[in-house]
Amino acid sequence: MMQNKKIIIIGAGPAGLTAGYEILNREPNAEVIIYEDSDAIGGIARTVDINGNKIDIGIHRFFSKSDRVLEIWNSLLPRQNENFKPEDNEKIMLVRDRLTRIFYLKKLFNYPISLNKEFIFNLGFLRCAKIGFSYIKSVLFPYKNVDSLEKFYINRFGRELYNLFFRDYTEKVWGVKPSELSPEWGAQRVKGLSIYKTIINSLKPKKKNDIKQKGVETSLIETFLYPKYGSGQLWEALAHDIENKGGKIYLNSKITKLNIENDKVVSVAIEDKINKKEIIEKADYFISTMPIKDLITSFSQVPNEIYNLANNLQYRDFIIVGILLKDISLHSENGIIKDNWIYIQEPYVKIARIGIINNWSPYMVKDKDCIYVGVEYMCFENDELWSMKEDDFIKFTIDEMKKLKLIKDEDVISSNIIKMKKAYPSYTGVYNEFHKIREYTDKIENLFLAGRNGMHRYNNMDHSMICGIEAANCILSDNKDKSVIWEVNTEEEYHEVKSEK
Repeated sequence: MMQNKKIIIIGAGPAGLTAGYEILNREPNAEVIIYEDSDAIGGIARTVDINGNKIDIGIHRFFSKSDRVLEIWNSLLPRQNENFKPEDNEKIMLVRDRLTRIFYLKKLFNYPISLNKEFIFNLGFLRCAKIGFSYIKSVLFPYKNVDSLEKFYINRFGRELYNLFFRDYTEKVWGVKPSELSPEWGAQRVKGLSIYKTIINSLKPKKKNDIKQKGVETSLIETFLYPKYGSGQLWEALAHDIENKGGKIYLNSKITKLNIENDKVVSVAIEDKINKKEIIEKADYFISTMPIKDLITSFSQVPNEIYNLANNLQYRDFIIVGILLKDISLHSENGIIKDNWIYIQEPYVKIARIGIINNWSPYMVKDKDCIYVGVEYMCFENDELWSMKEDDFIKFTIDEMKKLKLIKDEDVISSNIIKMKKAYPSYTGVYNEFHKIREYTDKIENLFLAGRNGMHRYNNMDHSMICGIEAANCILSDNKDKSVIWEVNTEEEYHEVKSEK
């Protein structure tokens, strides 16, 4: 029975909030406390309001093949339909068409790559022929020992397409060559995608009313959900529900130590950053979504090998510059292009991706005659980009946008910058020994890891939610086997969450 059990959750991002929500929904008498290091909930999925213009720190599509995840979303923010319209309702999920393209050679290519007439026209017949022969070669003579992301991509797409569209962009995002990255990242993010599947998908009828789109590769989905006021609106609603059910959420509360005895966490030390004091809290169960590097180094006792491995885990950090514009030189026949994202393949700029906020939700932009874009950079903490002064970085970003001939100086109305440490757990360095960290933490009976940073795994947002649900399942059933959590996002099709078990 969970009636008098106390659960401490570290981190108020998608995984932590979902775990708390799931526990309280199924066991209302459980005591759930969530501690969040920052001053806001939502983690990298939160939304920031700048003078009435809203921007997600990391823009996320709401898309899942999990029935339980879709149920949670719909219970908090019902999906728009003919009788439930966004212009009349504040708490609502918009249904959006996916359009993402790659900016390369100052032209736009569909993403994922579509081998259609437009693609052939943009690249030229000779390059396309090379891509075709290269792909056939990769099918007939694939790498047998796929020990890097480079080999993974070449097996899937052929060397020619890899060189054109994957090699340089991957290095821009991760800061290392694909030959130095684990293939596991590709297995999780690209899954079953290949040239063959993109061609087959282009021939199928579109199912725009089917949000789950089972049997469709994640990168090929046509439709997704998105909260009217940004990703953070969903997490605010989830946090509100948790508090209404008796759960407690404390912000500005940093976990500084986990006291471990006999393979169990007995208590945690929390730094109350507002009141400048330390709090010690005991609990029966603990769920951690904090970066595993910080978690392990806060253990009261840990073998040197595990400590050193965790301390050397690598991350990629994130900077987004919001720019409010009068105009942008990306137009279609009916005005501004409808793309959600534009991936910037050009090697002469450091911009990785541009999100056009109006195309996610027009309700996030205060002046409907303006265009609000989020210009994304990946970097390492304390490198040249990260260390740049904010005003200098904004000028640098505007200059890069001008190099791409996307804007002019007179187009810029205002701008802002947001930084996020440890946004992307990296599959480099000591990652090939990560299994040792997992084996060690799995032995701690009442500690469950969940989420992107909690598991050092580049999960989608719904994967993090499923991890939180599975952690809740383990606690509610007193199951000490954590393998079900680690199995999330390891299969070709998301496994269904069995919340009734």
